[in-house]
Amino acid sequence: MHVGKPSAIIVVWLALFQGLLLCVNADLNYKDALTKSIIFLEAQRSGKLPPNHRPKWRGDSALDDGKLVNEDLSGGYYDAGDNVKYGLPMAFTITTLSWAAIQYNSELKATGELQNVMDGIKWGTDYFFKAISKHKFYVQVGDPNLDHQCWVRPEEMRTPRTVYRIDENTPGSEIAGETSAAMAAASIAFRSIDQVYARRLLNKAKLLFQMAKTHKGTYDGECPFYCSFSGYNDELLWAATWLYMATKRPEYLTYIHEEAIPATVAEFSWDLKYAGAQVLVSKLFFEGEKELENYKNQADSYICSNLPESPYMQVHTTPAGMVHLRDGANSQYVTGTAMVFSVYSDILAEHNQKVICSDKQFDSTHLMAFAKKQIDLLLGNNPNGRSYMVGFGSNPPTQAHHRGASIPVGVDTSQVSCPMSFVYWYNKDTPNPNELTGAILGGPDKDDKFNDKRSESAMTEPCTYVNSLAVGVLAKLATKSIA
Repeated sequence: MHVGKPSAIIVVWLALFQGLLLCVNADLNYKDALTKSIIFLEAQRSGKLPPNHRPKWRGDSALDDGKLVNEDLSGGYYDAGDNVKYGLPMAFTITTLSWAAIQYNSELKATGELQNVMDGIKWGTDYFFKAISKHKFYVQVGDPNLDHQCWVRPEEMRTPRTVYRIDENTPGSEIAGETSAAMAAASIAFRSIDQVYARRLLNKAKLLFQMAKTHKGTYDGECPFYCSFSGYNDELLWAATWLYMATKRPEYLTYIHEEAIPATVAEFSWDLKYAGAQVLVSKLFFEGEKELENYKNQADSYICSNLPESPYMQVHTTPAGMVHLRDGANSQYVTGTAMVFSVYSDILAEHNQKVICSDKQFDSTHLMAFAKKQIDLLLGNNPNGRSYMVGFGSNPPTQAHHRGASIPVGVDTSQVSCPMSFVYWYNKDTPNPNELTGAILGGPDKDDKFNDKRSESAMTEPCTYVNSLAVGVLAKLATKSIA
């Protein structure tokens, strides 16, 4: 669960820049980190688990989800350390995992992890197929307020599995737009594997984009945990971008060029997708769509706003150099920055381009070095000498803020009240009995301080989208020599 954040950082477009320090080489096993990052996503699965499910301490859960509305809404993902299935972060997880499968397909194949990534994508999209119909879209299962009053494993939860939906009378353009992007991106990832499935994904993506455009409005049902502070215009652009990449149909390019409402930004996250879309559209600009130059300028502005040596730097970094936008799952901004920088470095290298900010320039290698540094800091190359990924590297955290990981398997919780569940399992200052392998936790504060305590949720709670954003960069680092 990610508590809502302050207003997203949206900055005025400034001139162009490039500059950064090469990160120090670290003896980090990126292949191991990649494998474990995907195992964490498996630990977040809801529903009937497959026989090859790797986290053995997890079991089937929430099999009756949707029963209250006579639908089968089992499956999907829990977003973090609680037992709610939130539509917006789940969709963003699938979009970014699909992006990794597309951008770093050969790298994932070389590491032997491509099939696991594709399975992870399909676990999400199969759930979305259940949740989407022509006139309505079920976007959340579970009452977050009641869920957060109990500290129990999802396999034994007894809190209400309330179902929330959007439709023409209750719009939710952010969730419809993000899920459209997820289905469109997944359709590209599956195109060479299963064309029939890919077509089904694309048809749902088109339907959701139309829903998001026709019935515009913000859905507040996921507040205060996933409030969209940035509005829905970024999701509409993000969806249109993925739909154009999937179809090459002119109406989506027209939307990008003529209808989308642009903005310059300094972050990429579950709430703010502009930077990702701008980087993808920049590739179209370099390939000849010259009317899209403004998107390339906005992508450059995002880079300039994040690089510490830029005269236009907007984003705080810790003394060690880690991106820090705000407390509470800050690692999402670290992996998000790494992913966008990595992809843009690929595009710049392909077209022999640079990012220019004022009197400084950075080429693709500089951008990738910054992306690598962010990942290295998370994996243990930091002043604390510790990894922020569970089960990986030196002195990894052991008290992830996570219900399933913190309660021993086989313990009878049926007679334990919700208040007492916190006494028995939340307040204990001991390592979790079940290792949440691969979970990238929230990470250190703005001063690089980290406290491995279950109660310090800002530092120790994991989120699916933190890991999905890391997968592609880890695959690249695992297969290429990068300074």
